Amino acid sequence: MQKTATFFMFVGEQCGRAEEAVKFYTSVFDHSAIQQIVYYGPGEMGGKEGMVKRALFTLGGQEYMASENTFPHPFGFTPAVSVFVNCDTEAELDARFQKFAEGGTVLMPPGSYGFSRKFGWVSDRFGVSWQLNLA
Repeated sequence: MQKTATFFMFVGEQCGRAEEAVKFYTSVFDHSAIQQIVYYGPGEMGGKEGMVKRALFTLGGQEYMASENTFPHPFGFTPAVSVFVNCDTEAELDARFQKFAEGGTVLMPPGSYGFSRKFGWVSDRFGVSWQLNLA
């Protein structure tokens, strides 16, 4: 089976924030790193010089990608698709939730919802949705 990777496309009001987001995400998770960032050059279609053309990074060893694009798009990030993270401890869940909630939107505060001892759902300041679950 081929590997899959989640791809974050920063458009609209989030365009120009991909590198900030990638640095933030890799700071939240252990065993995370930025593998590569390729920037748009002068006159390249799709972005302004210095913007992120393609970023490759890992969160907890899982591969992710990001890009930003200046063309108008009729979409952005939505909670309909989110990153689901099983956390080993309540402290880990609470710390991540707090970091993601800063400047973001709490969709479900951390609590017991019947399907999990502790679960929280938040869209971060970039609009990316995270579901945090106590494993």
